[in-house]
Parts: sequence; structure tokens; C-alpha cells
Amino acid sequence: MTHQELATFIRQQQSFLCVGLDTDVKKIPAHLLKEHDAIFAFNRAIIDATAPYCVAYKPNLAFYETGGARGWRAFEDTVRYIRTHHPRHFIIADAKRGDIGNTSAMYARAFFEDLDVDALTVAPYMGRDSVEPFLGYDGKWVVLLALTSNKGSADFQLLQDSDGTRLFERVLTTSQEWATADQMMYVVGATQGSRFADVRRLVPHHFLLVPGVGAQGGSLAEVCQYGMTPDCGLLVNSSRGIIYADATPRFAEAAAEAAQSLQQQMAEELAKHGIV
Repeated sequence: MTHQELATFIRQQQSFLCVGLDTDVKKIPAHLLKEHDAIFAFNRAIIDATAPYCVAYKPNLAFYETGGARGWRAFEDTVRYIRTHHPRHFIIADAKRGDIGNTSAMYARAFFEDLDVDALTVAPYMGRDSVEPFLGYDGKWVVLLALTSNKGSADFQLLQDSDGTRLFERVLTTSQEWATADQMMYVVGATQGSRFADVRRLVPHHFLLVPGVGAQGGSLAEVCQYGMTPDCGLLVNSSRGIIYADATPRFAEAAAEAAQSLQQQMAEELAKHGIV
């Protein structure tokens, strides 16, 4: 999916919502445990219920890898299901890969060739040669960690060098030498608030993947105030607040209601900024 195709889909859906599929078998409704693959059954229901209100899905690999081979099959089946039944939706594999060149090349092959996801989260701290192997695929995206939503982000990401440049700012400026705004997005946590203005000063045209709205306390209005661009430029992720909105057999209906509520807020923000 190209930058323009994603921007167009956002306008059509009047949404920039990404639903995080952080599916924990210990948290899904008990009646699903009778299914042959409870995780995939849960995901399938959530996807069908929320597809009208979002533009992207983000399975977090940790929640699948913990189940071994069976968990990985659930992840594969989830990606295939989205591709088959909701082919316009953007798929981000939240795997936070990043290693020396040969290893990154194998990760890139796994996610972009075998699994055919649209984007992959990648850690930048081993430098250019650890990221470049992910950039050789047409229509595929690297989502580079820049300024994350967790409290520990301050341990390193806000450190300043002798020029007063913070580490996350160095990541943003240096990585633009590796790829364009049609190939690379950045992770910026919703809890960073007004620092979005600092991010946008350096990357005015890139899409940002924004976790931290909802359960982590990030403000959608603040993200939009400081982070929205003329073509939106945001994918705001919500995981727990949507997929675990209810633990009864009406879990999918509750997820749809939660997703629709966020979508309506997003539609208002898009209208406010003259995008729809």
C-alpha cells in the first residue's frame, strides 16, 4: 500500500484507527476456549466487528510467539483472514525486529514475502545496515521506533548530545537518509503529548504510528493537535480498550462499539483539520 492509498482510505473510512490484536488466551471469553483455535476465532470475530471503523490492524508478535507453533499458525491465519476478507486494511506486524544485515534480510523475507504484511516495526539502534534490508520491498513499510509511550522511554530516547539534540531527534533526522516518507513511518507514543510538535518539526510528512491512546492514558485530541498533517499522517492504535471491551459472548459487539466511538472522535478531528 502506498502513502497516497493509505491517506485515501483514511478519508473514505473517516478513521485513522489501528486495532491492536494483542490477543491473550487468558483474557479472551471462556466460551471460545472450546474452539479448535481459540486465538484465531477471537481475532476473526474482532476483525469482522471492527473493520468498518478502522483502517489497520496490528498483531503484536509476542502474544502469538508465546503459544509456540500453534500461536504462530494463529498469527498466520489472522493475516490471511484480513488479506482475504478485508483486503484494503493495512497490516502491521508489531515484531520490533532489527539486527545485523543478514539477519534483518531473513526477517524481511519472512514478514514481507512469506506473510505479506504491509509493515513491520523495527528498532533503529543498530544503525543503517540493520534497517536497509527491510526497505527493498515495493509497497512495504518500516515502522521505526522513535519516541515510545512507556515510562522507560526517557532512559535513553530523551538523552541529549553535546549539541543539545535528543536521541529520538537524531533517530528521526538520520533515518531520513535511508528512506522516504513513502517507505518509513515512526512510532511516537500518545503519552508524549506536546513533544509531537518536536517530532513534526523534523518529520512533517511521515506517517506516525501512535500507541498509548486509551488504556495507557494518551489523549487523542492532543495527538491530533500536534501531530496531524494535511493528509492525516497518523495511525492511532488501540488494543485493550477495544478487543477486551467485554468478556461475554457479546465481546465482538462491544469491540465494535468501542471502535465506533473512537472512529467518531477521529471523524470529528479529520473534519476539524479540513481533511474530510
